[in-house]
Amino acid sequence: MTLSTIDLTLPYKTRVQDALSNKHLRVALERSTGRMAGQRAAAMAAIDEQTLRDQVRQMKEHVLRNLPDLLEQLERNVTANGGHVHWAKEGVDLQRILVDIARKANVQKVVKAKSMVTEEVHLNQALQNAGMTVVETDLGEYIIQLAGEPPSHIVAPVLHRRVEDISDIFQRELDMPPTLDPQVICSVARGILRKEFLSADMGVSGCNFAIAETGTCCIVTNEGNGRMSSTLPRVYVVVMGIEKLAPTIEDAFLQYQALCRSSTGQQCSVYLSMTSGPRQLGDTDGPEEFHLVLLDNGRVDMLAKGYGEALCCIRCGACLNVCPVYREIGGHAYGSTYSGPIGAVISPSIHLEVTDVNKLPYASTLCGACREACPVKIDLPRMLLELRRDVVEEHDAPLFDRAAMQGFSQMMQSRFRYETAGKLGSLGSNIFASMSGGNIKFMPGPLAAWTNSRDFPPLAKRSFRELWHERQRQRQSIGKEMKK
Repeated sequence: MTLSTIDLTLPYKTRVQDALSNKHLRVALERSTGRMAGQRAAAMAAIDEQTLRDQVRQMKEHVLRNLPDLLEQLERNVTANGGHVHWAKEGVDLQRILVDIARKANVQKVVKAKSMVTEEVHLNQALQNAGMTVVETDLGEYIIQLAGEPPSHIVAPVLHRRVEDISDIFQRELDMPPTLDPQVICSVARGILRKEFLSADMGVSGCNFAIAETGTCCIVTNEGNGRMSSTLPRVYVVVMGIEKLAPTIEDAFLQYQALCRSSTGQQCSVYLSMTSGPRQLGDTDGPEEFHLVLLDNGRVDMLAKGYGEALCCIRCGACLNVCPVYREIGGHAYGSTYSGPIGAVISPSIHLEVTDVNKLPYASTLCGACREACPVKIDLPRMLLELRRDVVEEHDAPLFDRAAMQGFSQMMQSRFRYETAGKLGSLGSNIFASMSGGNIKFMPGPLAAWTNSRDFPPLAKRSFRELWHERQRQRQSIGKEMKK
């Protein structure tokens, strides 16, 4: 049963309108994103922020320049550690690989730590279709799994839900007695999930970064679920986008610091789980089998098309928390696994099934707040503009847009036409404004999209050029008087 208030199959504009009309969603977004943005700012201010950002940026650029060699190095070291490495070109390839691993190991139940890349390829559905039970063990992911929703935020998947909503879900799905006490709600989830860990055959997680020089896969969490998913089941599978690499241990901890401070405002997370292979002789815990699946799913195409900079993303979610668009509409309105500014760049480029994906680059004010918050200094506004250009070149602009730009071009080629248009615009806009009491409250045709949500101020009655000439005449007049 889907409890989401936004139907993800609807057109983009409809999803946005549904989000804007949901007052509970707006309250939840304002509280959560504001708090997370404040925590990030405080954590980054406590250190030399710019130096950290520069160092992480340099490291991620090095990874992209040397991606094939680093991936091969990672594969060699994982294999040497006793693990198995699989390569998945597309999402369907990853689904097939995971189902094959599970069937060979006679897996009945899968526990999952939080993973955006498995959301990207709809892994849960594939495993369930193959007859397996799949349980999300991150508390936020567990809640939205019960609610039948996808995550709405890269770091905080249930950010869009209030405690009242979560209580209702637990009462309906888990027979929890009515309560709004977060500790009680968490205790109910903890009791259920511990039983799931102990009875699971396979654990699956994403990968925050993998260390090429040691063959170590790292997951960063604030709950014990990641540690238990990677150690208790007899089979453990890590699913990783091919860009999530750190060349050395030192590079890994550099990225770890940037990730913790930028995502949750912590100096370090509660857990950093590092797995290099299966359990060895003498180990007290760990999986009997360890598998690493490396996923492309359009990432190489992003590099080829000039959007490789977006692959520097460390999935901290900082750009979402400061984006004025995301803070108004939330993640589900984007209709994609990845939302916010980084989602608007990634989603049209990697192989995702997203309704109206070409609309996403326009879900931005281009204010630059995302670029300033990004710990890797990704120039998201630039790429959003380039994606808009690609959309126009591929699909052609609407008739009104083409006519408007052609008219603007003709006007700018003649001083007479430019000045005449300015005078006519000033005269017309001031007449309209005088009828509405100061500002223009309604404009006809496509221009109504502006006045539907805000007033339009009239153009100045006198142009800058006119004011400048008047000032020059006054100066000349004063100069003549002084000479007399």
